[in-house]
Amino acid sequence: MSLPPLVEPGPPLDRDQVARYARHLLIPDVGELGQRRLANARVAVVGAGGLGSPALLYLAAAGVGVIGVIDPDVVEASNLQRQVVHGVSDVGRLKVDSARATLAEVNPLVEVVTHPVRLDSSNALDVLAGYDLVVDGTDNFATRYLVNDACVLLGVPCVWGSIYRFDGQTTVFWGGHGPCYRCLFPVPPPAGSVPSCAEGGVLGLLCAAIGAAQGTEAVKLITGIGTSLVGRLLVHDALRATWRELTVRPDPACVVCGRSPSITRDTGLIDYEEFCGLPGAGAAQESQPLASVTAKELADLLDARERGEADVVLVDVREPGERAIVSIPGAVAVRRAAFDDGSAFEQLPFDRPVVLHCRSGVRSGTALALLQAAGHPDARHLEGGVLAWVEQVDPSLPTY
Repeated sequence: MSLPPLVEPGPPLDRDQVARYARHLLIPDVGELGQRRLANARVAVVGAGGLGSPALLYLAAAGVGVIGVIDPDVVEASNLQRQVVHGVSDVGRLKVDSARATLAEVNPLVEVVTHPVRLDSSNALDVLAGYDLVVDGTDNFATRYLVNDACVLLGVPCVWGSIYRFDGQTTVFWGGHGPCYRCLFPVPPPAGSVPSCAEGGVLGLLCAAIGAAQGTEAVKLITGIGTSLVGRLLVHDALRATWRELTVRPDPACVVCGRSPSITRDTGLIDYEEFCGLPGAGAAQESQPLASVTAKELADLLDARERGEADVVLVDVREPGERAIVSIPGAVAVRRAAFDDGSAFEQLPFDRPVVLHCRSGVRSGTALALLQAAGHPDARHLEGGVLAWVEQVDPSLPTY
C-alpha cells in the first residue's frame, strides 16, 4: 500500500546535516525533502532489546529527529548475544540509559527521550502520545496487545516484529488504513503455551534482519516512499534463507478497529495481563488462587527432604535446553506441554506434595492451575522460578 508521507518536512538542512546524510540526499526518492521529514519525525521504540537495538541504531543513523526509548529493564549479560545497542560495560545499567549513550555516539544530532517504565493500561496512551509512529520490539503478548490498542486509539501506525529461534515476522499495523494486530490475532494463545525468546532461544542475527526491516518500514512511512507493509505480513525463515508474504485484511468485527469497537478512548484500555490469562492477573484468578513458595521456602523444603523430614516432589516444567543451562538440584523434568494433554498427571504423584517451577513463574503458574483443576490436593509453584532461586539461594549458578 502506497501512503502519503506521515511527517511534514522540517526546516532546511544545515551544513553538518548535509554532510552526514549525503548518501540519503543522493537517492531521488528520499532527497533533501525526505531527510527533512526524517529530521522532523518523532518515533517511539518500545523495547530496547533484540528488535529494538537494530531499529534504534539505524533510525538514529538515518536522522530521525526524536527517538523515544521505552523499556523498564536493565542490561543483563545474556542480552549481549543479540541486543547490540548495549555493551559489556552496560551490564546492570538501565537499558534506556545505555541506548541513549550509544545513540549519542551514532548521531549526536538526534534527540533521545527515555521512558524507563513498563507500559500498562494506565500509562500507555500518555507515554505514546505525541509520537508519529511506534516500533514494537516487545516480547510478550500482553504488551503487544496493549501497544496495538494504544496505537489504534492514538491513530498512529505500529511497525511490529516478532522473532523466535530462526523465524521472524514483521508488518505494519495501522487501524483505519489497514488491519491491526487484533485483526490478525483476535485472542492470545493460552498463557505459557508459546515460549518466549528467553525460554526457547533466538539466533542473534535474526534480530538484525527483522529489526532492520522494521526500521526500513518506519523510514518509508515517514517519508512516504515505496510500498508499505500495511496489509502484508513478511515471514522470514533464516535457516532456509526465505521470505514469504501473507495478506492480512482488516476484521470488520475487530474490538478495537472494527465497525463497532468495544475498546475506545471513552472506555479506556483493558487489563492486558488478565486478557492474556497470566497467573495472578485479574478477577478470573481470584476464585482459585495459585499456591506458591518463595525460593528460600523451597530451599528449606529441599533441605528437610534431604534429612528425611519432608516428602516433596520438585518438578521442572521447562524445556531440555533450559535445564542444561541451569537447574535446581533434585528436580524431575515434566515438560509444560504435558500438562495440556494430561500426560503429566500420570507422571506425578497425587499423594505427595508437589512444587512446580519454570524460568520465571509464568509457565509453572499455568501448569499449576491445570494440576489443581485435575484434583491435586497439595500442589504449589515457585515464585519467580529458577531466576529467583539463583538470586536468593545460589548466586553461583548462571541465568539466561
